[in-house]
Amino acid sequence: MKTLILPVALAAGWLSSVPLQAQEGPWMVRLRAVSLQPADKSDAAPGIPADAIHVSSKTIPEVDFSYFFTKNFAAELVLTVPQEHDVTLAGTKIGTFKELPPTLVAQWHFLPGQTVNPYVGLGLNLTLISDVKLAGGALNLDSSSVGPAAQVGVDIQVAKNCYLNFDAKYVQIRSDVKTTAGAKVTTVKVDPMLYGVGVGYRF
Repeated sequence: MKTLILPVALAAGWLSSVPLQAQEGPWMVRLRAVSLQPADKSDAAPGIPADAIHVSSKTIPEVDFSYFFTKNFAAELVLTVPQEHDVTLAGTKIGTFKELPPTLVAQWHFLPGQTVNPYVGLGLNLTLISDVKLAGGALNLDSSSVGPAAQVGVDIQVAKNCYLNFDAKYVQIRSDVKTTAGAKVTTVKVDPMLYGVGVGYRF
């Protein structure tokens, strides 16, 4: 998280120096530092207790693009870059995988035009899973996961068109763990909470 605080602070300084505009447009872009905290849930299987498979937490960069259809209603597309996670079984590392989780949510903003504008969102996540390296190649994961996403957040205006943002999201990400022959071993429920802080610009 510390490695991303300085870029966010610099971006906040840059945004506050942007010339004031007469009127805000329908677009908003935000840059966030996000702490990803997996739920670490998994089904029991022969020789594997329930919740014995853990996926590593990490801090990631995130950018989102929002379009306001009305003062209250907006759609937000959340993007990042592929992230690599360690996977452990009963405390022993068994490999890694990468995931790319674009998320689209519909948002309701409660206090448009106010300095503090809280919002909620509900939408859909598509996670693409790649570069799976588990148990020396003996295990694999599904190539994708589709699930619901929920969000709460607040935009705090610090200058014309410029905002400080705090955001929390729940995303359902699940995958079957399979042998190379395709036999299901268990199901991993990553289901992370994502806690973000960042800056936004409305245009």
